Amino acid sequence: MAQRELDNRFFPLIFDTISHGIFTIDADGRITSFNRTAEDLTGYSKEEVLGQPCHQIFQADFCELDCPLKRSIKTGERSEAVEVTVLRKDGRRLPIAISTAALVDADGRVMGGVEMFRDLSAVAELRKRLMGSYVFEDIVSKSPSMHRIFELIPLAANSQSHVIIEGETGTGKELVARAIHNLSVRRNKPFVAVNCAALPDQLLESELFGYKKGAFTDAKKDKPGRFTMAEGGTILLDEIGDISPAMQVKLLRVLEVKEYTPLGTNQSVKADVRVIASTNRNLAREVQKKRFRADLYFRLNVVRIVLPPLSERREDIPLLVNHFIERFNALQGRRIVRCSERVMAALMGYSFQGNVRELENAIEHAFVVCIGDTIQLEDLPSHIVAAVTESHVSAKTRLRPLDNAEAETIRTVLSKHFGNRNRAAAELGISRNTLWRKMKRYGIE
Repeated sequence: MAQRELDNRFFPLIFDTISHGIFTIDADGRITSFNRTAEDLTGYSKEEVLGQPCHQIFQADFCELDCPLKRSIKTGERSEAVEVTVLRKDGRRLPIAISTAALVDADGRVMGGVEMFRDLSAVAELRKRLMGSYVFEDIVSKSPSMHRIFELIPLAANSQSHVIIEGETGTGKELVARAIHNLSVRRNKPFVAVNCAALPDQLLESELFGYKKGAFTDAKKDKPGRFTMAEGGTILLDEIGDISPAMQVKLLRVLEVKEYTPLGTNQSVKADVRVIASTNRNLAREVQKKRFRADLYFRLNVVRIVLPPLSERREDIPLLVNHFIERFNALQGRRIVRCSERVMAALMGYSFQGNVRELENAIEHAFVVCIGDTIQLEDLPSHIVAAVTESHVSAKTRLRPLDNAEAETIRTVLSKHFGNRNRAAAELGISRNTLWRKMKRYGIE
């Protein structure tokens, strides 16, 4: 028997026993073959789909915009493991990973395309459970220091005490404040945020407490302040460490007697508002230097939450990158699936003075300029690329992303125990010898 005849004889058997779904389309996008696994995964029979346009069967979220199979037919390029969601016949959403290629005859003519796909339901469920343990009210972290904050937030939310949140710019202070509000009994009332550093005293006073008609030249009518807008809910006084001593006195009165006086009147107004303050300063140090009133500080400092900078929780960077990729895919209708290892290594080695906000901005910038499904090094902002050029890349940066995360975790735990390797090894769940080998491998002193 000729080899070609043998191939043709066994091809249908092979086609139907492969554990991946496979189908082919002609040049017009109509399905020409559909294997048994594809039937099982989609719920459609072969007879129902043959001759039908593939987008009518799969109804994927990208079909009309940027179909990888059509792109392969048009360009001749393969696509590998693109994660998408399709609709089964019964209406259930099915997450799958697809790979596509053009079908070319012996003369080089494109006859159509082939797509192979596999079920990602189990992976999606595992990812959901894993992310669930790392996400708390939109705050993404697997850092032990952040998880201690995750434990503190519900306790703070269950009380009516004032809270002060300290942390560098971009660490997520407003996210923590919103989480406290959303978990509290005030969740159905307003959450109002005010940037105290953005306004001079008189404007800040009118912004917070409002004013009456005629209070000043341009006051043509009454204007409610932010405390009025937040009545029954929560007000976040952001960057409270930047306000003047005179304004500190007025805020102290609100906290002590639960009332305030709008500009242009002597009539006080009762305030049923929970106050959360945040700052990028160390307020205790500001009190010592006489730049912040001690009585106001102690009024605010009932519950104190200090957010670590991103540089102290680098193990969160891969997690945050994936989180932002998913977010911007949803917001912008894109289908970016990953960033390259060079990108991840660059991000792991970058200092991130702007913390999580700067990382988020970097990924958003990459979404603007990235033309494929993978973020490349040149898609990052130029200042990040410049900071990690080969001539300046340290041994730490050249590590693979997972190794880099492990190295940062070891550094964090060692620092926590003041360099005591026995205690660090115990917390990491490894032997002292294993810890020593990893320290040598990552160049940790």
